[in-house]
This record gives sequence, structure tokens and C-alpha cells, in this order.
Amino acid sequence: MPNDPRSREPLRVLVAMPGSNADGCEDAAVSQNRIIRVGTRKSQLARIQTDSVVEMLSQRFPEAKFEIVAMSTTGDKILDTALSKIGEKSLFTKELETALEKNEVDLVVHSLKDLPTTLPLGFTIGAICKRENPHDAVVFHPSNAGRTLSSLPEKSVIGTSSLRRAAQLKKKFSHLEFRDIRGNLNTRLRKLDENNEFSAIILAAAGLRRMGWESRIGQVLHPEDCMYAVGQGALAVEVRVNDQDILNMASALHDPETVLQCIAERAFMKQLEGGCSVPVAVNSTLNDSQLYLTGAVYSLDGSDSLKETMQTGVDLKLQQDEDGPEDDIQHVGITAKNVPHNALAAAEALGMNLANLLLSQGAKQILTVARQLNDSR
Repeated sequence: MPNDPRSREPLRVLVAMPGSNADGCEDAAVSQNRIIRVGTRKSQLARIQTDSVVEMLSQRFPEAKFEIVAMSTTGDKILDTALSKIGEKSLFTKELETALEKNEVDLVVHSLKDLPTTLPLGFTIGAICKRENPHDAVVFHPSNAGRTLSSLPEKSVIGTSSLRRAAQLKKKFSHLEFRDIRGNLNTRLRKLDENNEFSAIILAAAGLRRMGWESRIGQVLHPEDCMYAVGQGALAVEVRVNDQDILNMASALHDPETVLQCIAERAFMKQLEGGCSVPVAVNSTLNDSQLYLTGAVYSLDGSDSLKETMQTGVDLKLQQDEDGPEDDIQHVGITAKNVPHNALAAAEALGMNLANLLLSQGAKQILTVARQLNDSR
């Protein structure tokens, strides 16, 4: 199949968009003959997540045809090194974005938390789907069934590849030890069950639920114990900025509340210049048109930390006269055509303002020391 997208058949579908015609649809100029190729990682969880996105698109655009293209990423191949030590910002996205750039795929499905806050030039997040449970969960070794982290014996070893989780839990559960564990969900669960190295491991509740393994969750970690990662629990659809047909199609999947929460979280992370090599955590909620964001930074051992909460008003009521040239403005890499511009801007400002508050209190020093200590380990 030729790489030049102009040589391919146009795809014609009808997309419900704000400011559309009297029938409630905007012609996205996309043909039934075109096969839309969807890029994904090869892991079982990635395929389940991608299948769910393709199903949602198929329900909205039954005349369109989809083909899934699976590939391995750097993060999938390097399994003997902690994620925080590899030093690559695009561990689970680079190969997929290369395929997108070469027009080998038309869109890519990611776990949003894997996407850097600054995307490569020419790409945008065209959709953020409704968020699954964003919290972390504890899966216990069968011999510890029925326990909680607080009731595990002294010096029990907990497996996690996340500096964020370890920093928060070391402070809260000082009687436990934390050790890196790598691999996809299947691999980590097998390491837990078949070896006696770990008493429990920490995983995202969303991944376990999507895999159908909710019964393995022994304890859900709420924000008072462990705040979650930026974007955790949300799926993102990445597209080419100049492919308006696909961008319009993807926009149908946006969940406005999740979009606003994730923009605030990503803006917080970006302003802090954080990443997987430093412990940064968030918790966001949207209630009665008020968006609340709690953000925190930690030293590697959790002994030093800063945490604050801020809020802002957001109005999700679309105004017909808002449709216009600003539709394609990106907010921390996200293009959300079906969310009011003032709400998007307010969410981004919330994240930036909260980060600036922590920076004024000394967050930069905490993160700098954490990064240096992590690099030296």
C-alpha cells in the first residue's frame, strides 16, 4: 500500500461535531473504501484496549473498516532495567509514532500515562476515552490472600517499577521493602505467583479490570495512601495533526470530563518538567462545574514531599458560536474539538498554577535531588 496518504482513497463518514449542519453531522470527507489502520503495542492488555477503541469507532461509524497493526516498542523489549533508569521519554510510543509518521498506520491507541506531555511535531491526541478506575491496586501472593499492606509481615517485599508508587508507600508503610519488577501484566503476575520473591505487587487497577482480573485485586489504594500517575486509567488516540478526517473521527470518542482532568494533570507534569524518573503524583475530580486537582512531588524515599490542592470553574456547555479557527488548538498535546475552549484553557491553567505553587515551595529541589539519586543508583 503506498505511503503517500494522498494516493489513498478518501474516507467519507458523518461525524457529530459542534457547530455542524442542521442534521447534527459534519461531513468528515472519509470514504467507505478506505481501511483505517490502527497501531498498538503487542501486549495482551494493549490489544484489549485497542479492540475496545475500535469497537467504539465501529459503533459510531459502521461503514468504516478497521485493521489493527501490532508492534513491539522499546519499553517492551528492555525488560532487565527499571523504567526510571532507561532515560527514554517515549519508551512505549516511539515505534508507534514512527509508523504514524510514515503513514503506515492512521491512528494509534495508547495508555495516556505512557504519552509524554510534549508530543513530536505533527502529532496530537485526537481523543481521550472515558476513564477507567485511575487508582493503584495491590495484588497479593496467594499465601497472603486476605491481607492488606499494613498487615503484611515486617520486611515483606513489594514489587513495583514506579518511583511514584514506591516513594508514597515507603512513607506510609515503612515496615515494607520495595523492589523493581518489570514485564507486562501477565509476566509480573507470573513472577508473583510462581516465585516467593514478592509478597505483593502494585499495578494499575484499570489494567487489571480491562484484563478481566479484577478478582486478583486485594486492596485498592486510595489517594490518602497513594495518588496515581498523570493520565492513569485513560486511553488516548494519537493522530496526525494534518489528517483532519481521522482527527474528526477520533473526536467522537472524547469524554469531556476525562479530557479536562487529564489536561490539568498533564499541564501540572509539564510545568514541573517531571517524568518517570521522578516521583510525581496527582488526583483530580470534577464536581458541579468545579475541577479539583491535587498534585504532589516526593523524594525517592518519600521522606520529603510537597502536596497542594487547587480548583477552578469549568463550563462544559457548548456554545454554538465557539466553533471556529481555535478548534485545533492543542492543550498539552490534546486537541478536543467537542469541549469548550474556555474550559480547556481553565483546566490547563489549573495544572500550571498548581505546579508553580509547588515550585515556589521548593519542588524543583526535591525533584532535582530525586533525579540525581535515581541516575546514580
